[in-house]
Amino acid sequence: MNPFLGILLTVTFLACAACSYWGNWIKGLGFTFVVLAFGAMAITFPCIFISWGDFQLSSAIVPLVQVTLLGMGMTLKFEDFKRVFKMPKAIFIGMALQFTIMPLIGFICARLFGLDTDLTIGLILVGSCPGGVTSNVIAYLARANVPLSITMTACSTIASVVMTPLAMMLLAGTYIPIDFLSMMGSILKMIIVPLIIGLLVSRYFPKILKIAEKILPGIAMLSICFIIAITIAISRDDLLKIGLTLFAASACHNAIGYLLGYNMARLFRLGHRDCRTIALEVGIQNGGMATGLAFNVLNDAKAALASAVFGPWSAITSSALASCWRRLGDHKSNITCPEEGATKVIKAPLAKYAGEAQKKQSVDNKS
Repeated sequence: MNPFLGILLTVTFLACAACSYWGNWIKGLGFTFVVLAFGAMAITFPCIFISWGDFQLSSAIVPLVQVTLLGMGMTLKFEDFKRVFKMPKAIFIGMALQFTIMPLIGFICARLFGLDTDLTIGLILVGSCPGGVTSNVIAYLARANVPLSITMTACSTIASVVMTPLAMMLLAGTYIPIDFLSMMGSILKMIIVPLIIGLLVSRYFPKILKIAEKILPGIAMLSICFIIAITIAISRDDLLKIGLTLFAASACHNAIGYLLGYNMARLFRLGHRDCRTIALEVGIQNGGMATGLAFNVLNDAKAALASAVFGPWSAITSSALASCWRRLGDHKSNITCPEEGATKVIKAPLAKYAGEAQKKQSVDNKS
C-alpha cells in the first residue's frame, strides 16, 4: 500500500474513533476504528509489527491474550455462574448453538468461497472459539439480556477447553492432524488460568481490583489491536492477495451466526431479549483466542488471518445490529436487564470504547 494512503487511512480511522464518542451515527464504534487504524498501519508498515530488534512480536501474542482474559476474569463474579441454575434452558441452548453453528458454518463458508487449506482451518478455528467479552457490551447496547450474556460468555469460555479442540478435530482434522490434548493444554494456560486468576482477584482482592479497573480497559484494548496488527503484518502479502475473498467468507459466517442464533432460539420459544442475546453470543467470537491458538498450537500465521478479518467486521455488524434493536425497542419481552449486570459490563476490558454511548443511554433511560 502507498505510504501516504496508509497514513491517511490511519489518521482517518483515528479521527472516526474520536468522533464516535460524540457522533450518533458511529456511536459505539470507537474501538473498531482504532483496530482499523492499527490494521492500516500494519499493511503499510509491516516491519513495525513484525520485530523490535531481535524480539519477534509474534511471541507476544499469547501474553497479550492472557492479559485480555485476566481483565475479563476481573469483571466476573462467582454469582455469574449461579445463573446457570436460574436460566438453564437459555444458557444450554445458547452454548449448544455456539459450538455447533459457528464451527460448521465456518467450514461451509470456507468451502463455498474456495479458501485454501490454511484459511479454511482459520475460519473453522474462529467458529470453534467461544464468544468474547465484546458481546457483553453489545448486549447492553442492544437492550438484550445482559446477565445471560455474561453467564454465557463465562460458561462457553470454560467449556471451550473441550469443545474447541473437539470441533477442530472433527472439522479441521480432515485437513491437518489436530492434537486434542495439546490444544486443550494451550487453552488451559492461555485462557482458563488467567480467567480464574482474574475471578479470584475480583473476589478476594478488592483493592487490586479497584486499581486494575482503571488501567485494564485501555491495556486490553491495545492488546487486541496489537494482536490483529501483528497477524496482519506477518501475513500481509497473503492478505493482499485473498483479502476480498476472506472478507466475503467471514462476513457470511458472521451474518449466518446472527441469523441462525436468533431464529433457532425462537424455535425453542425463548423471549425476544434472550434471542437477541444468543444471536450476539453466537455471532461474535473470541478472535484473540483464535489467533493465539493459530500461532501457538497450529504454528500457522496464515490461519490467524481469519480472526484478524472476522473480529473487526463482527464488531461493526454487532454495533449496527445493537443500534437497530435499541431504536426499535421491545415491548414483547418479559425479561429485564438488572442494573447489576449492566454495571459489570461497563467495567469489561473491551467496553471502554462504548463508554460514552453507555453513559448517554443511561441518562436517556432515566429521563
